[in-house]
Parts: sequence; structure tokens; C-alpha cells
Amino acid sequence: MTQEAPLPSERRARLIARVRETGSARVSDLSRVLGVTPVTVRRDLAVLVMDGALEKVHGGARIPARTAGRQDVEDAADAGQPTIGVVVPSLDYYWPEVIRGARGAADGSARLILRGGSYDVDQIRHQLAALVGDDGGPGVDGLLVAPPASGPDATELGDWLAGLDLPVVLMERRLVGGPYREPLESVATDHALGSGTAARHLAERGHRQVGLVTSRTSPHSAAVRRGFLAAAPDLEFDVVLDLETAPLGDPAWAADAASVLDRCAETGVTAVLVHSDREAISLVELARERGVRVPTDLAVVAYDDEVAALADPPLTAVSPPKAAIGAAAVELLTRRLADADRPVHRIELSPRLIVRASSAGSGV
Repeated sequence: MTQEAPLPSERRARLIARVRETGSARVSDLSRVLGVTPVTVRRDLAVLVMDGALEKVHGGARIPARTAGRQDVEDAADAGQPTIGVVVPSLDYYWPEVIRGARGAADGSARLILRGGSYDVDQIRHQLAALVGDDGGPGVDGLLVAPPASGPDATELGDWLAGLDLPVVLMERRLVGGPYREPLESVATDHALGSGTAARHLAERGHRQVGLVTSRTSPHSAAVRRGFLAAAPDLEFDVVLDLETAPLGDPAWAADAASVLDRCAETGVTAVLVHSDREAISLVELARERGVRVPTDLAVVAYDDEVAALADPPLTAVSPPKAAIGAAAVELLTRRLADADRPVHRIELSPRLIVRASSAGSGV
């Protein structure tokens, strides 16, 4: 028997539920989840936007700021649970695992409302303001947030967060705020330790001429670079290549990647640490096209370990404890809610190195 198609009202209710669950959703995602064509999704979105149930964004929709999370707050209050707003810069790379850890830690003890922001201070501020109750928002009990952490706008955001009358825990970020420039509560990975571990691994494999490639847009690049360079003097190798590149997807990436391989050939580099996975995988593909063998001619270590294991060859990678970051942040926040006078905690977690085929060779 053919299964009866859901009524439009039922389908649209499922569509709203999906958008509420993820914070925002693209047409392609909604089409896949609902099992209908993109044309049907767009038609439903037009109706729901007209009714004020959703807000249109490029390629999809989100819950309007004035209504997002309000029902979640009411449900959590009825259950005696705190409601925690979560704002992260991306919902498709690095942060899904952090969110998973937060959800696991909050299960049964708190309700999370997720919002995907960006690396733009104004967008993050907009999302936070909607959560804390500005403009009729839901009014959460606390915030987990990964804001931009450098520049004058970030400084202003730190002051704003410090002045909120509710607890805030930063994830993978450090900020200070208030008149005495005091640190906000935070949970972060020791990225300098992670890159230092990668440096020691390459030295142990006999590499003496090594390179470092970091993304100029990543907030973790400065710490990755600091740890790698700090480890070099004790390891009897030279960092003869230290380059910042555009991120994968930027039109400048292709030229930057070609320049990395050119410089490796010119300087005799036999191993590189590349931040992050996506750039490392692309670099390996370009190396293969040039006849450079990985790891025989060039060992590669990635930083982030999001998709490094899926590369060919699988990439050795520094793996930040992403799920543990989210779980620890929820724990910090719930403890702060229970005891407002406890000391400010700044937790630093250690990443680990996962050795795979891309660094199996020797640099000798």
C-alpha cells in the first residue's frame, strides 16, 4: 500500500520543528529530511514567512528572533530546568561535535537553544541579544558562546557579555571584560600544546626541515603557530617555512596552495603541519598531481581532525577534545547557576595526536 502523503499543515509543522531544532536550515536539508522536493519546501517557506512563523535567510530559513526559543524556555521552566542559549560560529565544521558534547551533558538537567552565528561580531551580538531577552526574546538563564576574540569589536563584545545579569561561559575562546578587565569563564583547548606535540612527532620521525601552514581566518592559528615554533629549538629541526593561507573555498586558496608546495621544493621541507583538515587534504591532492608522494616525499599532519581520517592517505592529525569542550562548558554554567559566588574557572583541555599514514615515512 502506498503511504499517504502528509497534509500541508502537517508538513509545515515538521518543517518548523526542524528549523527550531537546528537554529536555521537550508532548503536542501529540509527537502532531504521531509522527503519532498525543494520546490515544495520553498512554497512552504513562503507561506510560513508570510505568517511570521519563520524568517527568510539566504538559501533557507530560521526562527524569528522575537519568537525563537520562547516555547523551549517555557517547557524548561515547567520542568524546573535552566535554559541555556548556545551561539557558535558554524553549524557544519568543528562545532557540531562541541554541540553534541553540550547536549549530552545537558540531557535531563538543562534545555539548550542553539543558534548558528558567524565569525562576525555584529551577527553574534544579534543572536545573543535575541536569546537574553532584547526585543522580546526568550530570556535564557545562561549563555554558552564562541565569539570573535580579537580586535576592538571583540573587546566591546567582551564588555557587553561581562555586564550581562546572567552567567556566560566561552567555548574555545578567551575574553576579558568589565572595568577591571577580568577574564570571563571559559573552556578551551590548549592548541599550542597540540601543535607542539605535532612538532615532536615529526622530529621523532627524523624530519629536520619542516613547514607550518595556517589559515589566516582561523581564531586558533595564532596558538597553533606559537606552540609549533616554541617546540622547535629543543627538537633539532628548522621551521624553514611559515605561511598563512586563505581558507579552502576562498578564490586565493589555489594560488596559496601552489605556493606552499613550491616553497617546500625550494627549501627542502620534508614535513608540514597544516591547519586545518580541509586545507591539508587539498594540499595532499595537489601534491599528488605534481608527483609528490605523501608521506614518502612530504609528510603531512593536519590540525582539527574533523575529516582527516577520510583522506587518501589518512592524515595524522591533532584532535582537539571538541565534545569535551561542550560538556565542560555546560557543567561550568550549571555550577555557576547553582553557586553565583564560586571563583571564575578557566579550563584548558589537552588535544591528542592521532597518528595515521600521512606521517608514516621518515625524513632522514
